[in-house]
Amino acid sequence: MDYVRLGSTGLQVSRLCLGCMSYGVPDRGAHPWTLDEDAARPLLRHAVEAGVTFFDTANVYSDGTSEEILGRALAEFTRREDVVVATKVHGAMRPGPNGGGLSRKAIFTEIDASLRRLGTNYIDLYQIHRWDRATPIEETLEALHDVVKAGKARYLGASSMYAWQFAKALYTADLHGWTRFVSMQNHYNLLYREEEREMLPLCADQGIGVLPWSPLARGRLTRPWGTDTARSGTDEFGRNLYADSDRGIVDAVSAVAAQRGVPPARVAVAWLCGQPTVTAPIVGATSARHVDDAVAALDVQLRAEEVAAVTQSYVPHAVSGFT
Repeated sequence: MDYVRLGSTGLQVSRLCLGCMSYGVPDRGAHPWTLDEDAARPLLRHAVEAGVTFFDTANVYSDGTSEEILGRALAEFTRREDVVVATKVHGAMRPGPNGGGLSRKAIFTEIDASLRRLGTNYIDLYQIHRWDRATPIEETLEALHDVVKAGKARYLGASSMYAWQFAKALYTADLHGWTRFVSMQNHYNLLYREEEREMLPLCADQGIGVLPWSPLARGRLTRPWGTDTARSGTDEFGRNLYADSDRGIVDAVSAVAAQRGVPPARVAVAWLCGQPTVTAPIVGATSARHVDDAVAALDVQLRAEEVAAVTQSYVPHAVSGFT
């Protein structure tokens, strides 16, 4: 495993981050395909043994049970000081007013709830899951700054939004002397490269770490186009992210992988890790093989002609993934 610094911070993270949306009580929340604790624990242990030290979850994943499963597993399989735990806040955790969003009330409520579920007294990277149009960014940033100053979070990060929104957050924090975002968790993979227009150049200029979610395009880059899975059949959010025009890239990835004698996942992750702005892709794993393929991808160096093959048929997409 390789380890790199998160953006311009001194924090070192593994070159891969294990995304934990796949772990949680199946009948809690919007993901019926998640793995329960008995199935998830061996995978979390396998990731730790493979050298992964960076783990990402969110309060809304399976109604908080993802955080609970991750916290218990890390307490057993590693030491708290040896891992970097990231979680997120924004989504509704209960019906009614103030059940979600990025108000001061919501943030103060949810940071304590996440700490309790994770079984820790601090979160390494506390991220806003989306932009909250109903709350002034000043209110959100000051609340997050107070969370850091209270010792409940070490660093702050953001996730999918427009580049102008992220720029506004960065300069507003600087203007008031509040804690700055150090990372951007965005939608970026071979099938969706719209982030290359504005967000990635902004991150490069500002020293922001980039943590792409869905590096395998929700599995589409790992299997023949049109193949259904248990997840794809119920993934309403992912259904709108990609189009039939992406098939050529999926076929090209499979062809390059076949020539190399490796699974397509390794080619897709290798391409992403080869992008100069990317710190650590957030990979999901529902089998030990998924972890092994992601780790093995770190040793794959794509040749120029292979990069051309998997990128030349890219078709621009409508902006997606921000809601």
